[in-house]
Amino acid sequence: MEIEKMTGDGQKKIVLVGNPNVGKSVVFHRLTGHYVDVSNFPGTTVEFYCARWGRDFLVDTPGVYGLSSLNDEEAHVRDEVLTADLVINVVDAVHLERDLFLTCQLADAGVPMVVALNMVDELRSRGLEADAGELERRLGVPVVPVVAVTGNGIDRLKERMAEARPGRSDPPVKELLGRYPGLPRREALLLLEGDPDVAAGNGLAPGQDREKIYAARRRRANEIAAGVLRELGTDAGFAVRLGRLLIHPATGIPVLLMTLWLIYELVGVFFAQTVVGITEGMIMREYYEPLVRAGLGRIIDLHSPLGVILAGQFGLLTMAVTYLFGLLMPLVAGFYLVLSLLEDSGYLPRIAILMDRVMGYLGLNGQAIIPLVLGFGCVTMAAITTRVLATDRERRIAIFLLALSVPCSAQLAFVAAILGSLGPGYMFLYGLIILSIMVGAGTVLDRVLPGYTVPLWLDLPTMRVPRPDNVLLKTWTRTFGFIKEAFPIFLGGAFLLSLLRVTGAMDAIQRLMQPLTTGWLLLPGETASAFIMGFIRRDFGTAGVMAVPMEPLQKFVALVTLTMFVPCIATTLVIFKERGWREGAAMWLLILALAFLGGGLLAHLVYLIQDFNAALALPLTALAVAAALSTVVALSRWRRGVG
Repeated sequence: MEIEKMTGDGQKKIVLVGNPNVGKSVVFHRLTGHYVDVSNFPGTTVEFYCARWGRDFLVDTPGVYGLSSLNDEEAHVRDEVLTADLVINVVDAVHLERDLFLTCQLADAGVPMVVALNMVDELRSRGLEADAGELERRLGVPVVPVVAVTGNGIDRLKERMAEARPGRSDPPVKELLGRYPGLPRREALLLLEGDPDVAAGNGLAPGQDREKIYAARRRRANEIAAGVLRELGTDAGFAVRLGRLLIHPATGIPVLLMTLWLIYELVGVFFAQTVVGITEGMIMREYYEPLVRAGLGRIIDLHSPLGVILAGQFGLLTMAVTYLFGLLMPLVAGFYLVLSLLEDSGYLPRIAILMDRVMGYLGLNGQAIIPLVLGFGCVTMAAITTRVLATDRERRIAIFLLALSVPCSAQLAFVAAILGSLGPGYMFLYGLIILSIMVGAGTVLDRVLPGYTVPLWLDLPTMRVPRPDNVLLKTWTRTFGFIKEAFPIFLGGAFLLSLLRVTGAMDAIQRLMQPLTTGWLLLPGETASAFIMGFIRRDFGTAGVMAVPMEPLQKFVALVTLTMFVPCIATTLVIFKERGWREGAAMWLLILALAFLGGGLLAHLVYLIQDFNAALALPLTALAVAAALSTVVALSRWRRGVG
């Protein structure tokens, strides 16, 4: 339902507006009692939220730096402001100069406004204080100091909303507004600033004064900030010094490596193995599924088509429920718990800054390090974490790289066992090949996908101790929302797999694969069953390799192919959920084709080199892989440069 249609006679539309990471969502929660993602990380709120507040409606908007059509978020926020009865402008006291640009634009637009001056406690920790009375005098609107995370000042904000009024416009801007006497002030301002949508809506040409107005507004914001900030005579706090140390390479990189190791141990080992071992391996497999089958067995034949669909290997009441609640729910909860801690502490944007240059080679920016590291614990969970990335293009690249080239911890255990028996040469070559696949695929995707990697542009919030209530509430809300969205997708996937089993299509697929495995991959025919198990879970397929008698080179080819193979059912369904069925299916089929193409090329290459000189098979293969990677990267970068 559109927000405009939700307000009736006598009801006001109140819009929360502010820069990213200023605490709008916390204020929204304090005013309405409705929870929205509350984070210490820019860009958390990515959609609009609306809730009733008394007789009125309160709208929480994404963080923006101005009202314009420079991007979709700004255009949507602009539209909400144009139809607002009242605006609550949430301003971060720590970044007053930055935030006051938007405040001055709202004042120029003549929007009735109240300013919530948030995070005044953090400003004091830096040895500064903002004079709210002086700021109110300069802006001409009510200014209320608040600490939204504790609720301090929220009651006073509610009281002063009745005093909301248009702010003082900059005199030069006020004079320019006289060009459009027949237009509302807010539309006239945007028209002056060259907004094409507002101009088209009024049948007029866009104005040409944006740069002049913006420069004057920037000067005004700086002057106001300088005039209201006061020094308290105290040193910068520990949090400020810590924040600086965490982005300095000499101190930040060791801390980052330790943090990534802790994240992997907590999420990839504890949640993905220990907790899932209890929830999936014991509770669901040993107790829930036998109980379901025993109950259904009294009513229907479990070997009948209906029995297979409900309680078979891929049953709606067995596999779908087990994967959703035994596997996915603890993984999602673990990820969101860690992400909430990183967000609320202010450390997540610092991780992104440190890894930005490295991730740039994969067509990503620094934020992508979290999904890629978590992928070595669980690719399913890592696919979910791609939500932290800024653009759809980067989310697409990250999910593809995870699905193609990152083995999860369960698969890595079998890979390590097999490589350990083959020797260190095979282990080195395996690592080189997987790294080459990731870098090569990322480089090619960066070249062929439309658009470009968004430069990392983050505000660095002050480091602080995460609030347990916020972390736990956020973890629960996000986990519940994800499970609710994923439930029908898992049911649909289980139903499709059960139909393949009932109709015999699964066995037909296995028979069709045998010529591919023997003729192209040069593997024994029995390995077809390992690839069929790989459709269910890649680690099952990798474990199946151990049971088939093969030469060392054959085992190595099978390992590499299964590492590149399509992800497990849980990851596949999450990809379908995140990317949509059409793109998810295209990605799945492309990965399947690349796995067999890459595996076959590797098999023919190593056997060709072995026939030439068996002793040099591994080093020459490694040299060929490195040369191929260097060629792909060089050509891609050169084409991008000349294009």
